[in-house]
Amino acid sequence: MDKITPCLWFDGNAEEAARFYTSLFPNSDIERVDTAAADTPSGPEGSVLTVAFNLDGRPFIGLNGGSDFRFNEAVSFSIDCADQAEVDRYWDALLADGGEPSVCGWLKDRFGLSWQVIPRQLPEMLKSGDQAAARRAMEAMLKMVKIDVAELERAYSGAAVPVA
Repeated sequence: MDKITPCLWFDGNAEEAARFYTSLFPNSDIERVDTAAADTPSGPEGSVLTVAFNLDGRPFIGLNGGSDFRFNEAVSFSIDCADQAEVDRYWDALLADGGEPSVCGWLKDRFGLSWQVIPRQLPEMLKSGDQAAARRAMEAMLKMVKIDVAELERAYSGAAVPVA
């Protein structure tokens, strides 16, 4: 067992969430599903209590803790995307069936968990050492909902932005 494993609190749908997340990311699987040995505040004896799963090799625990707590943006998971196609794939999948887009590459999935879907070009631009170009890229990103790599590259290079 890893020394530190994030535990995500769900309201009865930890197994559904784990199956969804493990279907999206490579090198992901469900290790085990544990049931409650007795009645708990979140469910009866025999109901799913925890789900141990890995996302791209990182361990997580999904806990069916009940309705007392909800996810919020104070904790989010950032996805390092290689290109626009990967941004689009994760963005669309995580928004499916009730997710909500936010700003600057952030969204909430249907379980209420917050994600940042970020192309690796963005941090590369922001730490490039060219302060003016980094500023243009940052200002462009701040106007986006889903991150658009081509638009970031135009802004970074100082090229004129096409008029819609």
